[in-house]
Amino acid sequence: MSILSRDRTASAAKAPARRKARRFRPSWPVSIALLLAVAGLAMAVAGHQIGGGAGSSDRALVDTAATTKVQGDVGDTLARIFTYTPDDTADASKAAADSLDGKAAADYRKLFGQVQQQAPTLQVGLSTRVVRLGVTSLAGNTATLLAFLDQTTTRKGKAGSVPAAAQLVVTARLTGGHWRITDLKAV
Repeated sequence: MSILSRDRTASAAKAPARRKARRFRPSWPVSIALLLAVAGLAMAVAGHQIGGGAGSSDRALVDTAATTKVQGDVGDTLARIFTYTPDDTADASKAAADSLDGKAAADYRKLFGQVQQQAPTLQVGLSTRVVRLGVTSLAGNTATLLAFLDQTTTRKGKAGSVPAAAQLVVTARLTGGHWRITDLKAV
């Protein structure tokens, strides 16, 4: 057997193996379809995790109208109930009566009763501005929010203090078309 015929025999033996390997490789259209199917599955899983699944009722990220409404009502309430002057605590007290329920109302009355007694004597006031307010959960008629506040204390006849930051976890319930705060926790 010559060298030339040995090379042909070796090439002929390798040819079916190459053909078999090519036969099992998917074509580019099949590869693209497979890639798109995997990407679609990944997006469905991610959407399921973000949305909380089919049984989830949390609308915090998807219902912008409801999220905006709860942020507006709660933000307005926080600014009003935590703002008062030494001569006028009645506006804050009325805002609390109009906008707080449950534990939040009871805790506020207890704390604010002390403020109402001491503010005129100490000539101290408080101004509160809501800096950021994020809805962390919105399900049914209940929402949980994280609030970041700037609060400035004033003393009659003196310049205001540097704003101090405050953070609250707020629970609110939709009642009669308005969000009422039912719980306040300092963070």
